[in-house]
Amino acid sequence: MRKKIVAGNWKMNTLPAEGVELARGVAAGRGEVNSDVTLIVCPPFTHLAGVIESLNGANVEVGAQDCATEAKGAYTGEVSAAMIAALGCKYVILGHSERRQYYGECSETLNKKMEQAYANNLTPIYCVGENLEEREAERHFEVCKQQLEEVVFNLTDAQFKNLVIAYEPVWAIGTGKTATAEQAQEIHAYIREVLRSKFGAAAEECPILYGGSCKPSNAGEIFAKADVDGGLIGGAALKADDFLAIGKSFE
Repeated sequence: MRKKIVAGNWKMNTLPAEGVELARGVAAGRGEVNSDVTLIVCPPFTHLAGVIESLNGANVEVGAQDCATEAKGAYTGEVSAAMIAALGCKYVILGHSERRQYYGECSETLNKKMEQAYANNLTPIYCVGENLEEREAERHFEVCKQQLEEVVFNLTDAQFKNLVIAYEPVWAIGTGKTATAEQAQEIHAYIREVLRSKFGAAAEECPILYGGSCKPSNAGEIFAKADVDGGLIGGAALKADDFLAIGKSFE
């Protein structure tokens, strides 16, 4: 059985005290969500220490939203994977569409970040997905395949076993648009097929999350699809009740 995951990407939202309060709300309701569902919260860097402390013993994992390409050195403003891991993070989001779009992150950059993540025993949540123009041109399969081949295909078999993929239909992030459950299944199944071409049977164990305007009202239908193993949640992760409701959508 593949791991079921609901990961909340808080993006650049909440102040540190608000983030701790949100984390406590998730912890308070954790018992309502099946224990076989992994819950992950990914706050801003400034919140990580406080959130991790507030979640001690709560069975809620913590991830960072990014990490640096280098281990250490004169890189003002950067946060290394080692720093994140030292705080107690277990996961790190890499290749998010906003990092690709706004900060020009390319496969060369992401290969370096993946290397740093694995060197520090972090599990990458590696994001792939197409924008609206690419979807309308029916290039979504091509785009996702390229993003996988240029980064994930460089992993060793051992590294691949410690990886989460998140499919983001960029056209559905923050727009209110959502891929249908059928569209989600189609592209998730394709992603797994691409992974299978490189990693064989191990691809069956790799969790693939859906990441586009997933909310309590549609999560159950999306998560019921065979190749959808959970969600990378944006806006709905900023309310503990909504985030927990999504976690309960597997039932």
